[in-house]
Amino acid sequence: MLKRYLITPAVLALLGGAAMAQESIIVQSTTSTANSGLYDYLLPLFQDETGIQVNVVAVGTGQAIKNAENCDGDVLLVHAKAAEMKFVEAGFGTDRTDLMYNDFVIVGPEADPAGVAGMSDVEGALTQIAEAGALFASRGDDSGTHKKEMALWSDAGVDPTAASGDWYRETGSGMGATLNAGIGMGAYVMTDRATWISFENKQDYAIAVEGDEDMFNQYGVIPVSPEKCPSVNAEAARTFADWLVSAEGQAAIAAYKVADQQLFFPNAPGN
Repeated sequence: MLKRYLITPAVLALLGGAAMAQESIIVQSTTSTANSGLYDYLLPLFQDETGIQVNVVAVGTGQAIKNAENCDGDVLLVHAKAAEMKFVEAGFGTDRTDLMYNDFVIVGPEADPAGVAGMSDVEGALTQIAEAGALFASRGDDSGTHKKEMALWSDAGVDPTAASGDWYRETGSGMGATLNAGIGMGAYVMTDRATWISFENKQDYAIAVEGDEDMFNQYGVIPVSPEKCPSVNAEAARTFADWLVSAEGQAAIAAYKVADQQLFFPNAPGN
């Protein structure tokens, strides 16, 4: 299936100019929704119904928000609610709606050097990892996953950055690349469950820590405000956001599975 991803808005302009722009939008998105294959499933359904082409820029949540603030997108779809609300409160987004959720997990090698396998207490697990000096690979990229990871370390009373370059390794990369790096060095990694299910290079790794309510992972959708960014395709952006939170869009999200496992659970209000 054709992947519908673009690197920059400039590429869009080169491909079709103003005529194409009238029928397309750019979504600034977290990498997890792209890595999981969700867009490959959802976007053809939306385009077939509306004729609107959706082009996805998949980066960490922090970068996605910055891109949208620079008016380099029509819709924001990320997973860091506090940062999303600041985006809307600053006038960059028209409104924010809960879209879907899954959860975070910590994966680790079969050897389990910190002895955390089977734990559901994420703060306790992170404390054990730190006390053991066991390798931990972090995205370190201001993504939604990284923001959540740092909040969990803080709740555990640990500053892992004090051990940066020692047992705590920051990759500055997306989720898939960080998983590959972590597995290569035998490190624990925190990842969203959808990316882990879709990830093919698991080797001897398995989920070690899961089930803590603090590992809840909420996604939201926000149309970019035409008042802040007059160049946005506001009508098409609203059509896309409304479709995602409609009964039809929510059913499509629920239907997407990998290896017979549902990756995202729709929870838009009213559905």
